[in-house]
Amino acid sequence: QVQLVESGGGLVQAGGSLRLSCAASGRTLSNYAMGWFRQAPGKERQFVAAIRWSGGSTLYADSVKGRFIISRDNAKNTVYLQMNTLKPEDTAVYYCAAQPKPREILVRTGSYDYWGQGTQVTVSS
Repeated sequence: QVQLVESGGGLVQAGGSLRLSCAASGRTLSNYAMGWFRQAPGKERQFVAAIRWSGGSTLYADSVKGRFIISRDNAKNTVYLQMNTLKPEDTAVYYCAAQPKPREILVRTGSYDYWGQGTQVTVSS
């Protein structure tokens, strides 16, 4: 079983940047598809970005395309979400997720069995 711990959230002004990290333990992430999701108060958890561990293909929600970048570091067993040109509407708790399907890109919350505890991102206007 894999354990996920997110970090890197915080308060930033609109137009700024943050980099979120998702460190895994218990299993090597080379056997997992990975995703980032976010949940704002009163809203459902929504897809942000995903990466297929095999080959490194990526997919983004339209709302973050061109601003966010998902990447991985095999040696550190860590997945990152670089967030640039942040907007107030990006404010949410951000979660990383893992599923042992390394050849797939998964965008639905129900497709993932393993989740981190979340990290708060707040973008002020």
